[in-house]
Amino acid sequence: MEQVTFTFEMGVVCVLLAFTVFLFVSEIVRIDLSAILVLVLVGLLSYVPGLENLADVSHLFDGFASNAVISIIAVMIVGAGLDKTGIMNKVAAVILKYGGTAESRVLSIVSGTVGIISSFMQNVGAAALFLPVVSRISTRSGIPLSRLLMPMGFCAILGGTMTMVGSSPLILLNDLVQTANEGLPEGQKIQPFGLFSVAPIGAALILTGIGYFLLFGRWVLPEDTGSDNTGTGQGTQEYLQRVYGLQADIFEVIVPEKSPLVGQILADINHENHLYIISTFYRGKTSMVQVLTAEIAAPCRLAIIGNRSVVEQFAEKFGLTVLPELDIFVEEFAPTNAGIAEVVVTPDSKLIGKCPRELLFRKTYGMSLLAIHRGEETLSHVETDTHASTQIGLEEFHAGDMLVAHTRWDNLMRVKKDPDFVVVTTDFPQDELRPQKVGWALAFFAISLSLILFTDVRLSLCLLTGAAGMMLTRVLSVDEAYRAVGWNTVFLLACLIPLGQAVQNTGTAAWIAQQIMIILNGWPIWALQAGVAILATAFSLVMSNVGATVLLVPLAVSIAVAAGGNPAAFALTVAISTSNSFIIPTHQVNALIMGPAGYKVMDFVRSGGIMTVLFLLVSLVMLNVIF
Repeated sequence: MEQVTFTFEMGVVCVLLAFTVFLFVSEIVRIDLSAILVLVLVGLLSYVPGLENLADVSHLFDGFASNAVISIIAVMIVGAGLDKTGIMNKVAAVILKYGGTAESRVLSIVSGTVGIISSFMQNVGAAALFLPVVSRISTRSGIPLSRLLMPMGFCAILGGTMTMVGSSPLILLNDLVQTANEGLPEGQKIQPFGLFSVAPIGAALILTGIGYFLLFGRWVLPEDTGSDNTGTGQGTQEYLQRVYGLQADIFEVIVPEKSPLVGQILADINHENHLYIISTFYRGKTSMVQVLTAEIAAPCRLAIIGNRSVVEQFAEKFGLTVLPELDIFVEEFAPTNAGIAEVVVTPDSKLIGKCPRELLFRKTYGMSLLAIHRGEETLSHVETDTHASTQIGLEEFHAGDMLVAHTRWDNLMRVKKDPDFVVVTTDFPQDELRPQKVGWALAFFAISLSLILFTDVRLSLCLLTGAAGMMLTRVLSVDEAYRAVGWNTVFLLACLIPLGQAVQNTGTAAWIAQQIMIILNGWPIWALQAGVAILATAFSLVMSNVGATVLLVPLAVSIAVAAGGNPAAFALTVAISTSNSFIIPTHQVNALIMGPAGYKVMDFVRSGGIMTVLFLLVSLVMLNVIF
C-alpha cells in the first residue's frame, strides 16, 4: 500500500469533522442548520489557496441532486400517496389487531416487518413507507411515537444486511470483489456472493435489534420528546369522559338471531334504554349513518355509547353479549378516522325549528348526534349521574345550539362547507382520503418496486416513476406532494455530502485507514477483522457508505491475504459494517425519523452507542461462523 503523507488539507478536514460532531452533539443550533453551516464552510474554505481539493465549488450543491436525496424525496411522495388512499390505516389496524396496545408486541411486529421489507428495498424506503403507519399506531395505542420510531428505523437499517440487494454497499460488493480478484492467486479468489449469502447475518442482527429494545428500551428510549403526533381531533372516549363525568363509554355487543331486540327501532331502543346505538354491523357491512327509524335485524353487532351498568342491564334483558373490547368497530372509532366534533347551528340555519329525526340527521350529514348544549343545559340520550336522558331525536334545533356528534373526519370536512353550521372543532385531519385511487397507488408502487428489483435503472429514477405516476393520476396533488417532503431531512443529507467528499478527495480517509492498519500490524486475524469493522463503522458516520466501501474493500482484502485470513470474510465485513450507522443522525433513515419523533442527537448517541457495539459483536461472530 502506497504511503499517504499527512497534509495541511487533511488537517483542515479533520478540524471540520470535529466541528461537525460538536455541532451535532451540542445542538447549539438545529441539526439541519448545522449541516448548512458545514456546507458553507467547505465551500468558502475551498477558495483559500492550498485548500482547493476540499470541494469543487462548481459542483458544491450537487448533493441536492444526488441519488440518495432524490430517492428520499421520491419515497416520501410515494409513501404519502399510499397513505392518502387509506392503505396505511388498514396496515396499522392489522398490526394493532395482533399487537394490541402492548408496547413490546407492537414494537416487535413493526420492527420485524420493516426489517424484512428493507431487505428487498432501500432501507430508507421501507422506513418512509411505515412512518405514517407507526404514527397512526402511536395515536391509537397511546404509545409515544418516540418509543416506536427509533426501533423501527434501526431495524430498517439492520434489514439492509439480510440480502445482497438490501443496501448500496452490498449491491456494489460483487463488482469490487471482481476487481480485487485480479490481484489474487487462483486459490484465494473470492467467489461472487449469492442473493441470500448474508441472510443468516442479517437475520441475527434484526433479532438482536428487536431484543435490544425489548430488554433495554425503557432505559435507552426517550419517554416523551414533546413531538405532536396527534392532530386528530378528540377521541370519542376522551370527550365522553370530560362531558359526561367519566361515566359513558363505548361497547360492542353481539345480537343473536333470536333476540327479542330484533324488529325494534333504533331510536326507540336508545330512548327506552338510556343509551345510544352509534353504529351497526349486519351482513358484513358497517353503518355509522343508518337512519334511527331503521329496525334491528340479526345476527348483528352494535356499537353502543352508555354507562357500563346500563349497557350490561340492556344486554342481559335482551340476551346480548358484551365484548371486553371493540373488535369489528375498532377501525371506525380510531382517532385517525373519526371522533367527536362540536358544531354550532348558525342563526339563519334552515335546521332551526326542525328536529333531527325529521331531517334524517345522521344519514343526511354523516353525524351521530350525541348531545345538544343549550345555554347551561345538556341534552343527551345517555343517562349518567349528572345528566338525565332526553330523546334528542325529537328535540327542535335552536339558533346557537352546540351539537356534539360522532363523525368521520371526511364527513366533517363536508359539513364544514355547509352554511347551516359553524364547525368549532379544528384539530382533526383535514386532508380528505381518496380510497377510490387505491388501484392507481398500488399500481405505481408495484411499478417502482419492480424497477428496483428487476432492472438496473437508477434507484432515484425508479422511485420518481412511482411518485410522478401518483401525481399524474391524482392520487395526490402536486402541492400535497411538496408538503409530504421533509425538507429538513433533505437539507441535512444534501449539505453533508460535500464534507464526505472532502474526506475522500483530500486523502484524509486513506491516511486514517493507513494509520489504523499500522497500529494493527502483527495483531491476530480476529483483531484485524475487528479493526476493519470499526474503521468501516467510523467512516460510514462521516462519509457515504458507498464511498467507505469502495475505499476499504481493496484494503481489507489485502490485509486478509497478508495475514492469512479469508478475503471473502474481510470484504463482507466492510460491506456489512458500513450499515452500522446509529450513533448520529447522518444515516438517511435516522435523518428521516428525527423530525417526526422529536429526537435529539443525544438520543441517538445513547441508544445508538449500545446498538453499534452489539452490531459489531453479532456481525463479527456470525461472519466467522459462516465463513
